[in-house]
Amino acid sequence: MLMRTDPFRELDRLTQQVFGPDRPAAMQMDAYRSGDDFIVHFDLPGIDPETIDLDIERNVLTVRAERRSPAPEGAEVIVAERPSGPCTRQLFLGETLDTERIDASYAAGVLTLRIPVAEQAKPRRIHITGGDDHKQLQT
Repeated sequence: MLMRTDPFRELDRLTQQVFGPDRPAAMQMDAYRSGDDFIVHFDLPGIDPETIDLDIERNVLTVRAERRSPAPEGAEVIVAERPSGPCTRQLFLGETLDTERIDASYAAGVLTLRIPVAEQAKPRRIHITGGDDHKQLQT
């Protein structure tokens, strides 16, 4: 399962308050379980898919992306309210997820990850033999 806490989230918010809106905003995300998969959606509007990088190490999934300014170099910028630059988000994955089979897609500014539950973590039936009655237990 996904870990619900992100120790870096509060640090990101504090950094934004201290350094102002010039700092890139944190990636907003939704996560839920649907059947035997965990689905995670990251809002990445205006991101070139070529700049998105996904890494996993020791059940920590790191998403990196970069939003480039649309203004050409040397242009006089009048207003720049949309965040630009690199952004990173880490997701701590539980041991029950199959990190070898993560599926990622990007459409309409949303990065979607589908993370299947590992086979050994799924409920299964154990057959008990002996005596005249055969029973099944669900674990």
